[in-house]
Amino acid sequence: MITLSNVSKTYHLTGPRGRLPFAARRRDTSARTIEALKNVDLHVPAGSIHGVIGLSGAGKSTLIRCVNLLERPSSGSVVVDGQEMTTLSNSQLNQARHRIGMIFQHFNLLTTRNVFANVALPLELMGMKRAAIRERVLPLLELTGLTDKARQYPAQLSGGQKQRVAIARALASEPRVLLCDEATSALDPQTTGSILTLLRDINQKLGLTILLITHEMEVVKSICHRVSLISDGELVEEAEVGDFFTAPRTRLGREFLNDFLQLEPPKALIERLEDAPGEHTHPVVRLAFSGDTVSTPLISRLARECGVDVSILQAKVESIQERTLGLMIAELLGPPEQTRRAIDYLEDHDLHVEVLGHVQRDD
Repeated sequence: MITLSNVSKTYHLTGPRGRLPFAARRRDTSARTIEALKNVDLHVPAGSIHGVIGLSGAGKSTLIRCVNLLERPSSGSVVVDGQEMTTLSNSQLNQARHRIGMIFQHFNLLTTRNVFANVALPLELMGMKRAAIRERVLPLLELTGLTDKARQYPAQLSGGQKQRVAIARALASEPRVLLCDEATSALDPQTTGSILTLLRDINQKLGLTILLITHEMEVVKSICHRVSLISDGELVEEAEVGDFFTAPRTRLGREFLNDFLQLEPPKALIERLEDAPGEHTHPVVRLAFSGDTVSTPLISRLARECGVDVSILQAKVESIQERTLGLMIAELLGPPEQTRRAIDYLEDHDLHVEVLGHVQRDD
């Protein structure tokens, strides 16, 4: 449904730094050229929810705005619903955008129009007749839980209600694709959960393809099927959500996961960690269990079969959509040969094992 091939976006400074897009301004030092996207390849299948996550200034907003050509790529191909967007004329592009809805962090509602009129706005601009507009808008208000708010104005609404209006408006032109630009960043956690539930329902009921950008791992965990990680304008990692939470392949991916799970060794232990093993050290490991291994007593078996003691420092279990993920930080206590055997044992039983370092044994 959405395919970006070798997409790059370069900004050439021709005026004050403040005229640059926000993401580019954050990376601007004294350079006259900003590479906001670098050879990005991304494919989002029809009917899926794909998240793009990254730090502020990584290029997330530029990427999503290249999909509907609010930002025109400097090079590369953008195909949405079978159309090459970069080759369309202005009139053709306007027609194509009717099939691409978009919602933003700050709602962008017109304060002088009530809820019904805000949702109806794109239909009015398309030249639809009043009766047809009413027939289109009323079901959308019901879908988004706004039927009783139709005559209220934005100032009378909560943040979550405003975002529901923005979603209904984005759906008014019956798009095939919905782009979400940090759509929950301005909302409290409870309201965020209700908006994510609504987006999941829309995806399932309407078969809508959703591409969203976020810096919140909870958003990715809750509704996304796949996730891409962007850093400094490059997509550095992509995986199914369950795989990403179980075993991120990059350092940045591990940092995002650790920040989200808040699973780190105690500070006093971190200060004692050594990179290289020594004759009188033992390893500290981070373990990730998923699927059947979560309920298997591997730690007790490990102690018996490998002759090591296991000191569990931290542990937690997370539900990632339909998968269960167990995480643990532990010290493996024993002679080097036996602790190496214990790590091999864990890896042989499909656990992801990361050796965080080694600490001196007390014996």
